[in-house]
Amino acid sequence: MKKLLGVLVLTACSTTSSAELCKDFGPQTPRDLTSKTGTNPVQFGFAPAPENLNLCNIHFHKNAEHKASGFSLSGGEGDFGGWKCNETASLSKELLAKPGVNNCENVTVGDTIEVHWVHSSCDVQPGPGLGSCLSDSCANPSLRVETKVFLLVNDPKAQSFDEFAEGGKSGEYNQAKTLPNRDDALQFLGSTTGPKFTEETCSPLQVTWNVSQSCQMLDVNSLSKWCESNAFNENKAHGVRQIVTSPELLSEIK
Repeated sequence: MKKLLGVLVLTACSTTSSAELCKDFGPQTPRDLTSKTGTNPVQFGFAPAPENLNLCNIHFHKNAEHKASGFSLSGGEGDFGGWKCNETASLSKELLAKPGVNNCENVTVGDTIEVHWVHSSCDVQPGPGLGSCLSDSCANPSLRVETKVFLLVNDPKAQSFDEFAEGGKSGEYNQAKTLPNRDDALQFLGSTTGPKFTEETCSPLQVTWNVSQSCQMLDVNSLSKWCESNAFNENKAHGVRQIVTSPELLSEIK
């Protein structure tokens, strides 16, 4: 099961014919949020709100897996393709100054990252890998991923990642200290991402996604501090899965 929940890279073919598409699977992720079209017939209920679930994992990807109005610059194909924040080319030299210490592999100042706060209905503790969202007694949980895209800058006045780190118990649930502003987020039904999955080989797991459509500047030094020590043993940016484009594999965003 942990292998199904991997976060490495796989490029989804955007020219797959309908005859080659995987059959009888639910809607897939990631996607272009500028289009709400989707014809996948599989329906399941949205997961509860994050405050009614356990935070089980936080990880991030170099470049955005999704495409949206605020991050629409192509990062190309390959392991670290995806999409970049629109402000990338307009950053000042001061904001692009190389940090003294960088504990996060695969990213540096000026890069775009997509952060996933993964929540589960299982009675689990925050831990390494998305397998932490499951347990022996809870193999088919409701899963929710709260998502925000950031542009890394060298500026202590920018947003600090410490505010979004794991915060411990809030009532009966494990929670982040806080979650970033998602007033412009779109909620939709999708899947996990990972290296095993393409438009021909789909992810079988069902996930509620809530993805903010805008970028926010994040102090690269605060992310480096988090990479140095966190409950998830995360110290590097993961690769991206290219966006799924076939309507038959996407849910309609209402």
